[in-house]
Amino acid sequence: MNSIPVSDAPIVHVDNVAKCYGKWSLRGTRRVHALKGISLEAAAGEVFGLLGPNGAGKTTLIKVLLGVVSPTSGKAALFGQPAGTKLARSRIGYLPETLRVDRHHSARSALRFYGRLSNMSRQEIEKRSDELLELVGLRGRDREPLKRFSKGMNQRLGLAQALIHDPDLLVLDEPTDGLDPVGRSEVRKVIERLSAAGKTIFLNSHILQEVEVVCTRVAILANGEIRGSGTIADLAGNEDNDAVLLDVCFNDEAAAKQFIEESSVGHPALCLSFDPKGSPRGTHRLFGKVEDQHSVDQIVDLVRASGVSIKSLDIKRPSLEDTFMKLVGIETEEGSGS
Repeated sequence: MNSIPVSDAPIVHVDNVAKCYGKWSLRGTRRVHALKGISLEAAAGEVFGLLGPNGAGKTTLIKVLLGVVSPTSGKAALFGQPAGTKLARSRIGYLPETLRVDRHHSARSALRFYGRLSNMSRQEIEKRSDELLELVGLRGRDREPLKRFSKGMNQRLGLAQALIHDPDLLVLDEPTDGLDPVGRSEVRKVIERLSAAGKTIFLNSHILQEVEVVCTRVAILANGEIRGSGTIADLAGNEDNDAVLLDVCFNDEAAAKQFIEESSVGHPALCLSFDPKGSPRGTHRLFGKVEDQHSVDQIVDLVRASGVSIKSLDIKRPSLEDTFMKLVGIETEEGSGS
């Protein structure tokens, strides 16, 4: 197998990549901009998540990285080599969203088939198959015909075939699609082990919770453009966006409103507000802006000085879903890349 020259370059490097298609209809041919100047990088051992709604351009970007399509402009490189070259592709493992394997195969014969495509010897294939079938939880089911496999089992086989030639970069398109909670947890553990072993994983998913758990960095793609990128903490914002939620015991709603009016005069920066609907039974819920721990202490001191009992206190920080909806909104760009 060809080796990749040692390089300080990131494993995945995308520089201002654009992709434009011609789309034919009865009204004529029009230009569809699937990617509009995408730039991103993924380092060795990183789990990089690509998020976006349908039609955002995620699949088009993956096709560019795999060398299936060429960008209209810009450059993409893997291991310091141009995307699509034989040298770069030899170190990629790819799991498509829907892996189609002939149903007469068993899991073991399918891995043998994919191993031969990667120019592996029979001995290498058998040794690697034993390891991978154990890793993805198909040991003991490896000689059954695939027509007996559930969608989740086929997804596990897809992960095994992507790993058969021990790639340095794993490109996963919706890797937990069709899996039950146990299966999703097992795939997450596999991804974590691979990352700890130095593998780079480029993951495309629409399941925000999955990405939030396994990814070290994320890029949010919408309408062919990067709307935000960085760590989960970077994307979720900073402490200025945090809010404190207090469930407190007032005699009645009027007393709660009076407390807010009085506190807003002396402490306007706290931005206290009252939510009559969001309160647990027997309490009233207050919201306050949190800039630092001092703000939390001020709110607690105000409530306690009024002789009011605090039932609960929670700091709410923006989630990845909050950030995603803020950056993407409800966009359905007709004709965008998938």
